[in-house]
Amino acid sequence: MSDGGTVLGFPACMRNVTRHDPRAQAKRPAFRDTTESAPGRESRTRDKHEHGEESYRGHDRLTNRVALVTGADSGIGRAVAVAFAREGADVAISYLNEHEEAKVTERLVTAAGRRALLIPGDLSERSTCDRIVDATVGAFGRIDILVNNAAYRGRAVEKFEEIDDDRIEQAFRINVIAMFHLVRRALPHMREGSSIINVASIQAYHPSAAILDYAATKGAIVTLTKGFAEEVIKRGIRANAIATGPAWIPLVVEPFPRAEGRSFVERSPLDHPASPADIAPAFVFLACDESRYVNGEVLGLISGTSAA
Repeated sequence: MSDGGTVLGFPACMRNVTRHDPRAQAKRPAFRDTTESAPGRESRTRDKHEHGEESYRGHDRLTNRVALVTGADSGIGRAVAVAFAREGADVAISYLNEHEEAKVTERLVTAAGRRALLIPGDLSERSTCDRIVDATVGAFGRIDILVNNAAYRGRAVEKFEEIDDDRIEQAFRINVIAMFHLVRRALPHMREGSSIINVASIQAYHPSAAILDYAATKGAIVTLTKGFAEEVIKRGIRANAIATGPAWIPLVVEPFPRAEGRSFVERSPLDHPASPADIAPAFVFLACDESRYVNGEVLGLISGTSAA
């Protein structure tokens, strides 16, 4: 039925709108067994992850802003860097030592017409955290968006007591303590309207004993985010977190053997894990003015799994 302007209650202009079934399965990168340690690398999967190279379209929501994204050489970090650049932001790309992969992110940012800065370094060291912030400010003059995405996660163990002291300390140094250092160093260079975005995980709510050190850090990040939010909002700055679920990123896939890894990433009500490109738009939302009333929240990208 039609009155000339609507069809079955929908405006005529929406007749040909493209819609995507969230259950639709994107191309999955192939598993590749590895015993190599962190960091996760795109090169260890036979197929490449989707970072929005072909799919993300910007809408000038971050025009002329400056973003510092840690762990931006691959996975979610690269997808966020691509999305931010296409929204108009310059991007400082922090990474450990994956130089070739970081250069790919750099090329994607500059192809969007924005400036990119590569900053390698180990975030477990306080001096590196300070240097990364100082380099960003030195190149771009300020920081408008700080994304604490970098994380360490060891391989899954059969019993949680197999997680040794060095691994526990490394997980907390990179995933939690570095966040303190980066936020503290960056705040003097962030003005009203800036945004801090931390990356938590479904592991904060449903921890796996096989990676309990990592899960514990993600729980700490949820608490940190809420604490940061109460403090920095006094300066007109917001702090939020994104809790990711099963995703096709090296950090998720690599710590698990082939069979166990597949089981982990397929543990989703949507029957397939997210790609980095599925996750990046949420970062854009929390970084831009459209979320100006969102503070101290944890946005769960966990495919409908309960976070309770």
